[in-house]
Order: sequence, then C-alpha cells, then structure tokens
Amino acid sequence: MANQENGRGAADTRSVRTVSSSHRDDDSSLGSDSEVNGFTDDRQTDKYGFIGGAQRYTETSAQDVPPAVLRQREAKWLDMLSHWDKWIIKRNNKVRLRCQKGIPPALRGRAWLYLSGGKVKKEQNQGKFQELDQEPGDPKWLDVIEKDLHRQFPFHEMFVSRGGHGQQDLFRVLKAFTLYRPEEGYCQAQAPVAAALLMHMPAEDAFWVLVQICDKYLPGYYSPGLEAVQLDGEVLFALLRRVSPPAFRHLERHRMEPVLYMTEWFMCAFTRTLPWGAVLRVWDMFLCDGVKIIFRVGLALLKCMLGTRDKLKACQGQYETMELLKTIEPRYMQEGFLVREVLEVPVTARDVDREHHAQLKRWRKNRGELSFKSPPRMHGALHIMRAEPPRGQDLLQSPTIRLELPPPPPQLKKETKRSRKSLKKSKAVEEIPNPYSLPSDRPPPPPGPPPPPPVSSHKGAPPHQPQAPPPAPPPTKESLQKSSQSLSSTEQDTYL
Repeated sequence: MANQENGRGAADTRSVRTVSSSHRDDDSSLGSDSEVNGFTDDRQTDKYGFIGGAQRYTETSAQDVPPAVLRQREAKWLDMLSHWDKWIIKRNNKVRLRCQKGIPPALRGRAWLYLSGGKVKKEQNQGKFQELDQEPGDPKWLDVIEKDLHRQFPFHEMFVSRGGHGQQDLFRVLKAFTLYRPEEGYCQAQAPVAAALLMHMPAEDAFWVLVQICDKYLPGYYSPGLEAVQLDGEVLFALLRRVSPPAFRHLERHRMEPVLYMTEWFMCAFTRTLPWGAVLRVWDMFLCDGVKIIFRVGLALLKCMLGTRDKLKACQGQYETMELLKTIEPRYMQEGFLVREVLEVPVTARDVDREHHAQLKRWRKNRGELSFKSPPRMHGALHIMRAEPPRGQDLLQSPTIRLELPPPPPQLKKETKRSRKSLKKSKAVEEIPNPYSLPSDRPPPPPGPPPPPPVSSHKGAPPHQPQAPPPAPPPTKESLQKSSQSLSSTEQDTYL
C-alpha cells in the first residue's frame, strides 16, 4: 500500500541503498531524488516539482508571470533583502504589497527566512541545529515521525522516494523540533509545513522558520489538546457571521462545529488543501501579515461554497455540507481568483485579536483555563521585527556563489567630486594670461570673437590688411601685486 501511495514499484530497496551510502555528501533538501534513488523513467515534473496528484500545476490553477516582470521583481527583492531592517520598519506597506503580488520563485526561500524572523533566530543560535541534529532524540517521537514521512507530498519529486534526501531532511527537522520544544513534542500537522519549507530552503533554515511559525504565527496549535486550534475555530465562526451571513446560518442550523472543517486548513496552513500555486501565494502573504491571512482564506472559501442560496440547496444536511467543504471547486482555489477574494475580505489583525479575547473569555467561563500556556501571537514580519530587534550582522546575507573580481586599473577609477571640481577649475585657469610674460612672448589674443573683415566698395581693391597690435608694456609693480592676489584666490586655485 505504501508503495502505491508513493508512486513506486519495486525500486524502493535499490533507492534506499543508494541514499544511505551518500546521505552526508549533500545535506541540503534542494534537488530531485529521482536520479539519486535509481529512477530512470521519463516522468515529467511540473515547475513546482510535482510528478502528479491534485496539487500538480495546470494552466487554470496558477498564473504565469512574464519573464521581464519577474526579473524586475527579483531586482526589487534583492534590494529589499540587502536593507531588510529599513524596509520592514519604514516601508512595511511596500513590502506587504510586493508579497501580495507574489515573491519571485528564485528568492522565495530567502524571503520567507527573513519575513518570519528565522534569519535572526538562526544567527543568534549558531550551531544549535547541528547540536540538535547529532542528538539521538526521544524514541517515542522518532517512531511516529518515521511513520509519517512517506505521507508528506508523495507525488513531489523531493519526497517520492523512501529514504531519499527529502525524507531524511524532513526527519532531521522534525526530530530537532522535538528536542528544541520538548513540552510540545511532535504533531502530525507539522510535517506538511516542514516539507513545504524544505522545498525552498536547506534543512537548517527550514528548522528555524518552523520554530517561528510554531512560536510566533500559530502558537499553541501543535500542543497537546489542540486548544488553540479549537479557540481559533470559534473565532473563525464568529467572523463568518459578518463576512457571509448565509454561510453562518447554514452551519449554525446544522450544528457543524468549526473543528470539523477548519482543523486541517489552519494547522497545515492550507498546504494539503489548495493547488500549489495558490499555497505559495497564501504563504507569501501569511508570513508577511500573520494569521489574519489564514482566517481570510478560510472565510473566502466558506463564502464561495456556502454563500448563496443556490449552493445551499445541494447541502440539505451535515454530511452533504462536509463533503462539499472537502471537495472545494477548483475555480474557487485558482491562484488569481483566491488572492483577490482574500484581499477583499474585511478582516484585520485587530478584528482577530478582539474576537480572540471575546472567545477566550467565553472559553474560560465554560471550560476553565487553558491547559497549555502559549506565547502571545505576532501578526507578521513587522511585529516580529519590533519584538526581537536584530543586530547588524544578523541580517547579513551569505551568498553561495561569490565572484572575485580583480581591482580596476588606476586609469579606470571613478572620478570623485573633488577631482571633477579641480578639473573644471583648471580649464578655467588655462584661459588667464600669464602675468609674468617675457618680452619675447607673444601677446595673448584679445577676448571675444575677431571682427569680420570689412567689405570693399571698389571692385578689384586689395583686401584690407589688419594692423598689428602694439607691443605689450613691461609689467609694473602694481600689476605684479594684482596678479599675485588673483592667483592666491580660492576661485582660481587649481591645487585645492
């Protein structure tokens, strides 16, 4: 059965031997396991790395950005990442707008690392992941993690092979989290989140982004009891009353608890629900603006599926409604349509906090205190940056490819303002006559253009010969003093 889920035949044993012998040669998750694990067939992958399945790319599920527009966006994001603290603090609205348009695929992993605060966390805990990676781990969590590895994106080339690089790095990241947060341990919903991160970044970066998501974006979601998810389910249901009253009345009439349909949405951040193009766009906005994006996506889907009378006619009971929400129509999950709907949902971070406090007060009244005390929730990159101000070296980029360019020759050095200014002055001084001229020197030409020669009124008259100017008188003492003063002035000094 496992072999069928992963789309493999009898090649598993051969692939495990190949990877086990070369695992440490490359500890990065980036890349395909198809050739490494012995696959020689001609299976075609889409631009996201999917070989098949419902999340595979189609022209109707995702939008293609023209290459020229993509290059412009890459240049803008490279500039932002080079001055990240200034952009987030001073021009946060511009960063949000660019996240809504979609982060360029080539820079998505690096942008997620910076947006989530994982870059700062990583630099402030140098060597921590390597230390956790070398520890054996708790056996009770290791067995559960190993059983879940083959279930994560079985149609993606990175995780298609049992024992491949993708599954091994996923195991390392999840095991390290159980050691980093032993009070929370491991939750099955963490696996697709970590796998989505590994598709875009190395294992160490994916670990720190996962830590930020669990601690800052979705605190308490993966703790025992799942009380934080249940509480946010009540928040979602209360917000639905304002966004789509027909959908709210229908769910209330059939007594459908929010945890029945929103648990997988929220805990997996829609990685197991939407087509992959839409998942990436949702995550771009989610890591920028926080959990309000997850609420907006849920509200938009409920409104599209249950927001009109015509749609409610096909949902006469709880079972029909659940089946409808499990099989959302593809047109509502199309990347461009869904992003527009999400941006139009009138729910802000303040609305989420206000409703969260109201539902928490009701929870304490009916059920008592929460058993797990989760840290306060941060609404996006700006709040995380303000809560944990980075040091200068924490945001420095470390490119994997460096070009050592030879220094430019002296004649090609860029001119400074001072040299250009002195050059202009030297040109102006060259026109000044020499006040210390010798008697043998020719006198300078008079200023201004020479007068035109006179036209003779008689035919055949010889042309007028210009008279030679009188010789210059020898310099006097006064002229010498005057000339020395002009040379010493700053307006005509060429040595400054």
